[in-house]
Amino acid sequence: MIVLLLLAVPAAAGALALAAPRVGARAGTVLGVSLLHLVLVGTLWALPAQAGPGAWISVDALGLLALSLVSFTFAAVGCYVVGYLRHPAPRSGAAPARGGRMFAGCLLLLLAAATLVCVSQHMALLWVGLEAVTLSVAPLIYHERNRRSLEAVWKYLVLSSVGIALALLGTFFLATAQEAGTPLLFSDLMRGARTLHPGWLQAAFVFLLLGYGLKMGLAPLHTWKPDTYGEAPSLVGALMAADVTACAFLGLARVTAVAMHAGIGPFVQPLLIGFALLSLGVAATFMLGQRDLKRMLAYSSVEHMGLLALGLGVGGVGSYGAVYHLLNNGLAKAFAFLAVGNIVLATGTARLDGNRALLRRVPLSAGLLLAGLLALTGSPPFGTFLSMLLLVRATWAGPFRWAALLVCALLAVLFVPFAARVLEATYGDHPTAERHREGPWLIGAPLALAGALLVLGLFLPVPLGDRLAAAAVTLGGQRP
Repeated sequence: MIVLLLLAVPAAAGALALAAPRVGARAGTVLGVSLLHLVLVGTLWALPAQAGPGAWISVDALGLLALSLVSFTFAAVGCYVVGYLRHPAPRSGAAPARGGRMFAGCLLLLLAAATLVCVSQHMALLWVGLEAVTLSVAPLIYHERNRRSLEAVWKYLVLSSVGIALALLGTFFLATAQEAGTPLLFSDLMRGARTLHPGWLQAAFVFLLLGYGLKMGLAPLHTWKPDTYGEAPSLVGALMAADVTACAFLGLARVTAVAMHAGIGPFVQPLLIGFALLSLGVAATFMLGQRDLKRMLAYSSVEHMGLLALGLGVGGVGSYGAVYHLLNNGLAKAFAFLAVGNIVLATGTARLDGNRALLRRVPLSAGLLLAGLLALTGSPPFGTFLSMLLLVRATWAGPFRWAALLVCALLAVLFVPFAARVLEATYGDHPTAERHREGPWLIGAPLALAGALLVLGLFLPVPLGDRLAAAAVTLGGQRP
């Protein structure tokens, strides 16, 4: 019942928001539904849903962790929306058309679609959910209705359509690998993994890796990400970097688990580790010349998607580290994007040319941006430090020790330009370092996300640790 409410409430509210006459009513709807969704997810932690055999929709440990990330980050964005819609236009340009019916409706439909992905136990239903996620995000990217955002949304739609088509072919191949007439339930695939046809399973994995890897933003399938993150409103970038990538990772993780249980690990692992290292290398290369804060976060997302793929490829403790890093990266990326969003609201641009002396102009948001630098580069005391350390240690402990050395080198290379640009923005000189007002809604949302990430770095609650271990076991891994 709770799972059905998690799907029905945001879907129905999204339809209502499309008809809501006032901006305030739409903002209130987004906030109210996001908080209700978070309460329902909390209920699942207290009273786990019991699904019968053959259920297409239920919540396992892996799905619950992804759903919790989706719900918590969306609740923070729901709070942020209230301040975002109230904020006046920056002096340097015209105000974007904020708070339209399509904006609020698509936000809620995105929540419903992401929820469907997290609770899907059928591989075809998961594919449907990801397609719904793609369609609900597209109007949000075009929110500012200018030429650059139009180019970004078309690039996103074209490449996402290619990815979703590849994933559909992979799903067909996965069905072909089974006995005729058997449904594509994840539990059935895991139980009968050894009976799957190895050739068809390998083909399915390749196509699903390409399809879901494109949705995650693994290099060289990442080319939509810088333009999309750069042109979409920052709150949309936060949802894409945290929630949309989590949904795509969930699809890749489930097919990886089936492949590992089927005994084709020697085929799967080099592919995953190859994509991981390529993603880190591409992110390090393109980060060097970036002068736009949102595009920097886009390449940081490519880096962290590579780390997730690395954990899946290494297996063992790496699987635990990958799921743990999914949570940490989602929180870090969300609060960093919201902090940059505050800066854009104050200055009218995400370019470094117009963003200097931010500690004097927007001190709270600049402080959050500095915290985001520490979190996204894996510095203590944030949770990303622990999950990245787990991933490197798991890689070093296995047969891929050379990959661990390469990962450490690339992470060091990534740190330098990221830190240089953020420090330039926060401490650099600006001719008119005028102080801007930072509303409580705009600060409270990223602060809550940063606080949650800090807690994960200092203390891991026992229930969360148990769910992480259960999710790792599902992926064929283990607790450290």
